[in-house]
Amino acid sequence: MSNTSDNSAPGILGKIERVCDRLPPPGVIFFLLFVGTAILSAILSALNVSLVNPATSELVTVQNFFSADGINWLLLSLVDNFSTFYPLGMVLVLTMAVGLCDEAGLFSAAIRSALRNTPSVIVPLVVAFVGCNGNIASDCCNIVLIPLAAAVYYSVGKHPVVGMLVAYAGCEAGFACNLMLSASDSIAAGLTNTAIQIFLPGTDFAVDMSCNYYFTFTSTFLVALTIALVADKIVAKQFGTYVRPSGLPAIEKQELTDLERRGMRNAGIALLAYIALVVAGYFLVPLAKVNEDGSLSFIGSPLLDGIIAVMFAAFFVMGVAYGVTVKKFRRMTDIENAISKQMSLMGSYLTFCFFCGQFNALFSWTRIGTVIAISGADLIQNVGLTGLPLIVLFMLIVAVTNFFMPSASAKWAILGPVFVPMLMMLDYHPAMIQMIYRLADSPFNIITPMNPYVWMLLSIAQRDYDPNLKIGKVFTGLLPISLILAGVWFVFFLIWTTLQIPLGPGAAYTMPAGIL
Repeated sequence: MSNTSDNSAPGILGKIERVCDRLPPPGVIFFLLFVGTAILSAILSALNVSLVNPATSELVTVQNFFSADGINWLLLSLVDNFSTFYPLGMVLVLTMAVGLCDEAGLFSAAIRSALRNTPSVIVPLVVAFVGCNGNIASDCCNIVLIPLAAAVYYSVGKHPVVGMLVAYAGCEAGFACNLMLSASDSIAAGLTNTAIQIFLPGTDFAVDMSCNYYFTFTSTFLVALTIALVADKIVAKQFGTYVRPSGLPAIEKQELTDLERRGMRNAGIALLAYIALVVAGYFLVPLAKVNEDGSLSFIGSPLLDGIIAVMFAAFFVMGVAYGVTVKKFRRMTDIENAISKQMSLMGSYLTFCFFCGQFNALFSWTRIGTVIAISGADLIQNVGLTGLPLIVLFMLIVAVTNFFMPSASAKWAILGPVFVPMLMMLDYHPAMIQMIYRLADSPFNIITPMNPYVWMLLSIAQRDYDPNLKIGKVFTGLLPISLILAGVWFVFFLIWTTLQIPLGPGAAYTMPAGIL
């Protein structure tokens, strides 16, 4: 039996783990959160709690769930709260295609081939680095990389759950670092410019989506290295040596057969043909976004917005090509059975999505999350701090708000119209304000329990590697990564700004003359 769930971490981490381990299953947790939110909404509504949303100048009043409007809302939206829960459809769709590759044996063969001569010492760094850059595909990165990282870790004799934590941390922290410009940069800049327009109506002053690029590009290496080192030196020791439970099938690690090599070759050919088709579609259909000047852009294009469908087709093509070659798929029913087998293992995740979807929808409908975010902004405005203490308090507010509202864009849509004008008045450039926000948000994405992908991680780990794994062990593994990364990244930011290195093309630290 694996010692994953038997040994608690020492000290404060052990106490946190034991407290978390006493929590009920995730579905029950979010049911209780739903009930607690409903009761809180009644209390706050009775107290007439309301605040002005700086983004819209409208009065935000907490709505009472225990009212005619609240009950009617639940009756009419219960099904939609589940079916439109964003991670649900994406996880299920990609699970079909990724599961097909897994059932065909492609992933096992690819990992054995890739790691045959790869030193195990660099595996954590590679996984973290891929995770940091994987957010170019948005949340797809978590769905694809987490199970692959576990298999990679297992193949080189490391604990597979630690590999999952490294992948998850990289994907979540990577929303503020990447070697390429991504949708995250576009969304952040768009919301920052909206805040600028609210403050200075009609102004031409704005930030470009590349305004943080120099810093986010360089941070990619720092973040990947930090996650890898913390995972290897601290987290791996918490989990100890992995011993596969007797009730679970073993993962094969033998050399590739000639048939497997032929299958990988055919899968590679099929993938290249598919990529060529996609590239041709980008220019000819076009699948690119056509700008006003006639140029093509990947950001905001149908190709990027439809990345889930693109990745589904890619994995499906590879899985079928490999499975047919190695004679795993002889009939169409074999393909359907392979998909069905993977989908049948998602029952616990579906239960979680139902209750989490209801909670998230209620939290949004009652407007409690918006009130919490506005309250944090009001706190900073009222304390009268400037300089570094103001920045630190700003980051703490963002980090705390992250536990209630994990969506970076939703938080910035509320907080941006407060902090952008306030810090601009203190001579901070919006590009720097935006970077401070992203720096506070990303490391704590790793440990917010409201992130649905941490529960997906737990579900996959229990299914494939340790049926006795509990959420406490997961969070005590993620906590050192999150806190150390936040500290290292903040120090790096201070050094960067002290040296006055530009955050991005044309991005200054202070406001240009004449704007205010």
